[in-house]
Amino acid sequence: MNNNDDGRNVDSLPSPLPTELTWPRGAYVHVPFCRHRCGYCNFTLVAGRDDLIPRFLSALQLELVREATGQPRDVETLFFGGGTPTHLPAADLDKLLALVRSSFPLATGGEFSVEANPLDLLDAERLAVLRSHGVTRINLGVQSFSPRKLELLERDHRPADIATAFAAARSVADSVGLDLIFGTPGETLAEWQHDLQAALKLGPDHLSTYGLTWERGTQFWSRLQRGELRTLDEETERQQYESAIDGITSAGLEHYEVSNFARAGHRCRHNETYWLGNEYFAVGPGAARYVRGIREVNHRSTTKWLERVLAGESAVAEREELAPEDRARERFVFALRRLEGIAIGPFEKATGFRLEELAGEPLHRFAALGLLKVDSDNVRLTRQGLLVSDALWPEFLRV
Repeated sequence: MNNNDDGRNVDSLPSPLPTELTWPRGAYVHVPFCRHRCGYCNFTLVAGRDDLIPRFLSALQLELVREATGQPRDVETLFFGGGTPTHLPAADLDKLLALVRSSFPLATGGEFSVEANPLDLLDAERLAVLRSHGVTRINLGVQSFSPRKLELLERDHRPADIATAFAAARSVADSVGLDLIFGTPGETLAEWQHDLQAALKLGPDHLSTYGLTWERGTQFWSRLQRGELRTLDEETERQQYESAIDGITSAGLEHYEVSNFARAGHRCRHNETYWLGNEYFAVGPGAARYVRGIREVNHRSTTKWLERVLAGESAVAEREELAPEDRARERFVFALRRLEGIAIGPFEKATGFRLEELAGEPLHRFAALGLLKVDSDNVRLTRQGLLVSDALWPEFLRV
């Protein structure tokens, strides 16, 4: 039996197929404001445009009414991402949290997550707002403890700020997580291991470790094309990822998803909504939702999103209703990211598709290569499969 953090059998959770009476139990809010756009970042955000915050709050109120269909919808997980939600001044942050919670009240025992920039948590007024609204989980975008890496990544905090910000987050939330980036240009294995040791010394409840990605349209991509930056060699990056797995699990955190580690009871339940193929609400520029079997993505341009919503028009830029087989394949891929893998029986019952018919050929091929462990009742990634997981997913999504 596979259990999530609140003790429920995750394999017996409701199917993502919509019914007349069910609504999503998770909601995501995208807050697009940042002090500065870091060179590697390709997220939907605007930097240096705090003048748009009042219009953003007005537009969000309108979109919340549409998304919740005019009445409050209780949710079990609420996640504020960005951008940087905590970049908002305390008074605006208070308005934001109040607006969202009026449309999406948090169920008893629910998870309330907010992404935060370390420097923002040095402000007592922002901390008081987070505390007053009952935030249960804070995720700090630390990225590194190395002065060299922080400068390269264009982060605005320094190593000395991190411990102070972590203590501030701990004074508010029951669960505090850290994000770290590896695979940066010129990064040695020793430098990365120093990051891991510094992070673990703080005693976080959750750690996310991401290899640097080179996204078209970012400053890093342009610098790469001009030869100003170089990618790290694959072998060093592999060693860094494996050292993260070994170091973090040795410290007592569970490796529960490709990039995520948590102490017992501190998994990110909201992200598990995605990985388990369940539905979720979402609001804000660039936000992607999955409701009643339909996927929608809002305009990524914050100004375009503002114009559309404030004019009473739909902010949706993309809309797709997946065929049952496509939805089953997608559910398989998302769920396979979890280290505990997929229980075959419950998967087939929920989707209506036999796994052998859906993905038999790549399933057996990857098992023969030692990338998957396939038992009579479970499929999961092996250690070797973890190292190349991104290359496996397209094989399962092909029809």
